[in-house]
Amino acid sequence: MRKVGIFGGSFNPIHTGHVALAQAVQKQCGLDEVWLMVSPQNPLKRNDSDLLDDHLRLRLAQKALEGVEGVKACDFEFRLPKPNYTWNTLRHLTADYPDHSFSLLIGGDNWAHFECWRHWKDILRHHDVIVYPRDQYPGTINVPLLDVSSTQIRQRVRAGESIEGLVPKCIVSDVKQYYSPQ
Repeated sequence: MRKVGIFGGSFNPIHTGHVALAQAVQKQCGLDEVWLMVSPQNPLKRNDSDLLDDHLRLRLAQKALEGVEGVKACDFEFRLPKPNYTWNTLRHLTADYPDHSFSLLIGGDNWAHFECWRHWKDILRHHDVIVYPRDQYPGTINVPLLDVSSTQIRQRVRAGESIEGLVPKCIVSDVKQYYSPQ
């Protein structure tokens, strides 16, 4: 049975914090892989006008993860109805990959409101939930977090400021191109 961590998000854009977190969780939790599940539309962020095209975000994530052992970008949710909910993704993953066990990776801020998620009891009944600390919320694991956010990166690009070190070096020019004001 392959052990896979599911780390969902907009990845708008992916940044060094996402990559470092996925790698740390994979090692610390003994996972075979962590799949960064690029979400076409987060039900909690339906009015996000800054959201780059799904396939561009996926391509950026794939490029950023080239050569990163045990972490991959995943477009599985692209085939599911929008808006999609985590329980639905996990249900479909389990059906499509019966030889895998899936754990959900979420931040402590989301864990604090987990009872508001659709079918949260089903998620807990069938999957491990790995909680990393975030925004003053504790986690179930202790991993180093980088002080970087996708919002901060988009703002810096618009302001013409450097994003060196905030996103993997191989996607710096792509991020500047895609997120610069037109």
